[in-house]
Amino acid sequence: MSVEFFVDTNVFIYQLEGLDQRKQVIADEIISDAASSGCISFQVMQECLNTMVRKADIPLSTNDTERYLESVLSRLWLVMPSVALYRRGMKIQSRYKYGFYDSLIVAAALEAGCTRLLSEDMQHGQRIEQLTIENPFR
Repeated sequence: MSVEFFVDTNVFIYQLEGLDQRKQVIADEIISDAASSGCISFQVMQECLNTMVRKADIPLSTNDTERYLESVLSRLWLVMPSVALYRRGMKIQSRYKYGFYDSLIVAAALEAGCTRLLSEDMQHGQRIEQLTIENPFR
């Protein structure tokens, strides 16, 4: 399994909420490109679904959430949970001092063979192994 980039949860939420037009346009482009060269993990899937139905400023109905799950999220979902993934996440947390869940995102991106992690929640430009963290909304 090897893809170019990993997409963090906030990209999907900006696309769906549409509260910030500039960020929504960027998110649309990223998600479109992800169909051929991006991926997500089980964690991003869970965070997106939870945010979409419970936390978003414009929450989606169950039917809309299910459609988004099938048409977008499930097609990008490549990284599944494993003991090895959790171990790698803990090592990343210890070395780079990211929170546990952000460290799992980094570990999942590395497991997928990504060279870029698109997220506004981590340090832009940070390199971890072959991975570079990029804030696409900068």
